[in-house]
Amino acid sequence: MSTTEKPIRQSVSLPARLARRVRTLAKNRKTSTNRVLVELIETGIESKEEEKTRFFELADQLSTTSDPAERKRIKEILSRMTFGE
Repeated sequence: MSTTEKPIRQSVSLPARLARRVRTLAKNRKTSTNRVLVELIETGIESKEEEKTRFFELADQLSTTSDPAERKRIKEILSRMTFGE
């Protein structure tokens, strides 16, 4: 989170088990639970954006390759990304 951005107060309910894990992380890092939550959310958003980018890169590769084995491999990867294992 940029220090120039004005923070917005947001109420979030967490399951008890998850809240304990966040508090433990904060305690181990000697920081606030708020900072831990912000970092986890930022990391999660970045991860989703990277996954989306990777998906479109593979889709582009699928449309440009003519090798049947490569097409099959890419289709399997895209299928796992979309539907899971």
